[in-house]
Amino acid sequence: MESILIVDDDVNICTMLSEELTEIGYDTYFLTSGQGVLEYVQNNQVDLILLDLKMPSKNGFEVLQELHYNNLNIRVIVLTAYADVQSAIEAANLGASDFISKPYDFDELLITIRKTVQREV
Repeated sequence: MESILIVDDDVNICTMLSEELTEIGYDTYFLTSGQGVLEYVQNNQVDLILLDLKMPSKNGFEVLQELHYNNLNIRVIVLTAYADVQSAIEAANLGASDFISKPYDFDELLITIRKTVQREV
């Protein structure tokens, strides 16, 4: 099954998503900061990243820029409570596959995850 990295500064969201996705067969890992994302994906198999935009120290846009700069073709779904058209456009320009507003419906998120992991990178 696919491996999903969850990156969100809210540990409760990370834990809940990780548990729900693990229950249905995904391998999950989470980070509560954007700081270690590049190192993690360079050293581990990651099929998809669920990425928050607003985080202290290194935000989601900076993570997307790092992934793009290092030519790491990893699918990314942005999950954010601060959804606006400009942020969605910027995230897409940096390589995000999709953009979902928080609070999200888990069933809709799961459909998006399944569609995203099936797409060619």
